[in-house]
Amino acid sequence: MSEVLVVASKVKKLIKDRASMNTSSTAMDALSKVVERECARAIERAQADKRKTVMDRDFEG
Repeated sequence: MSEVLVVASKVKKLIKDRASMNTSSTAMDALSKVVERECARAIERAQADKRKTVMDRDFEG
């Protein structure tokens, strides 16, 4: 995947604030893949319920 789906500055700040750790640039690609995978799963759940709207409950496994 070539598109980053997360706001890197916000993710880096969260990690820095919570754990005083740095974040590698490759972490954003990995996190974007997680987001993409979870969105695909949520889409499947919405489609299984015959909805055209992905809802918060579709992200709960």
